[in-house]
Amino acid sequence: MDTHKNTFRFYLPSTLALAISGWGGLAALFYFSLPFVWSRWGFFVLGIMALTGTALPIVFFLNQRFPSDPPAESNVILREAVWVGVYFATLAWLQLGRLVTIYVILGLAAGLIATEYFIRLREKANWKQPAIPDDKSS
Repeated sequence: MDTHKNTFRFYLPSTLALAISGWGGLAALFYFSLPFVWSRWGFFVLGIMALTGTALPIVFFLNQRFPSDPPAESNVILREAVWVGVYFATLAWLQLGRLVTIYVILGLAAGLIATEYFIRLREKANWKQPAIPDDKSS
């Protein structure tokens, strides 16, 4: 395992790029646009970027604090941060139709956590072909 993946310095450029472009884009969207369809889609895309960039240091810290076997690689940490952004953007989208309840919040969170659990379970499994015995001895 590379040693640079154990430090946050490896994730700093993507964290800053996502957070600054996401939050800055949301601020520009609020101040300089009208509430039309493309602005709404921009809100969701920029919201995912902003929340992913904000969640990336937290997810990195949690994966360092509670290590798993095998340790989480950089793609896992980034994917978990993207789940946070997708979660809150989905809640914002559902709120447009006044559909967000405590059951929707908990159900969506449970579904995303279960999805990540099964993805990690699949990554952890070592799919090895069993050895086929030779029939030369008979």
